[in-house]
Amino acid sequence: MMTTPIPFTIRPALADERDAARALTLEAYAQYAETMAPNDWAGLHQALLGALATTGAATHLVAVRADGLVGSVLLFPAANGDTAGAGGRMIWPELRLLAVAPAARGQGVGAALVQACIAQARAAGAAILGLYTGDSMRTAMALYERLGFTRIPQYDFLPPGTEQLVKAYRLVL
Repeated sequence: MMTTPIPFTIRPALADERDAARALTLEAYAQYAETMAPNDWAGLHQALLGALATTGAATHLVAVRADGLVGSVLLFPAANGDTAGAGGRMIWPELRLLAVAPAARGQGVGAALVQACIAQARAAGAAILGLYTGDSMRTAMALYERLGFTRIPQYDFLPPGTEQLVKAYRLVL
């Protein structure tokens, strides 16, 4: 029996939703603890915690239903000339930490959040939107490619102590 997806709304996160969005993001990424090499998971987990703690410059969007948050994403501004290209920072606005609650997957939440980031980047005058992902995140990679993102291997990097290449993508807006 097929179920009808419950409608959701995309909007900026409210200040009192930070803890719920953090918990949702950690829950959404927890599946990789079992599928990634231990060092790769440790690196990803540390990156998650770091990005979640330093969202000040980012636009934080959430997908919301009547019963609460079902998705979250951060849209970071372009790196300035001093940090661009260093440690995985792009010279364009960057989509990070796309997360969909496991119970809401397959219902268009992730695509809607990415489309909202694309719209915000365009509205801000950006010519390109970038993101990073890895081979463990095949569903996300397929979504990004379906939405028109293409690989830019010159921005790929291998975090110290890990085995999984972090792959760069961009969308020309």
